[in-house]
Amino acid sequence: MKFVIQRVSHASVTVHEETIGRINQGYLVLIGVGKEDTREDADRLVKKMIGLRIFADENGKINKSLKDVNGGLLLVSQFTLYADCRHGNRPGFTEAAGPDMANELYEYIIESCKKEVAVVEQGEFGADMKVELLNDGPFTILLES
Repeated sequence: MKFVIQRVSHASVTVHEETIGRINQGYLVLIGVGKEDTREDADRLVKKMIGLRIFADENGKINKSLKDVNGGLLLVSQFTLYADCRHGNRPGFTEAAGPDMANELYEYIIESCKKEVAVVEQGEFGADMKVELLNDGPFTILLES
């Protein structure tokens, strides 16, 4: 499992010209599910993500968590995080989970986050999405199981 976490000032996701998810300060999280991933992997990454202290405190020190700043989450499924580009120029996706498994874990992650964070928005699994963001920093972190 892979989470690409981007600290944002704001972010949104649009499907068919309709904005379906939008947050202000918080994290835009691109989520890739591998074929060997489990709910336990998801639990570990969600806990780590929520606990990350990557927001500045009153002294400018990177010391506050998402909850400390009342930040939101925008969760977007992205199987292309499992692209294998080692051979040729066309990426392979053999390590990515199949759609049923990936969607089940994506939905599990969303529900887990809703138990911890007040504002949780999401993309649409399998849809052609347009994602807009203002990366704050820029600050981007990769978490992997």
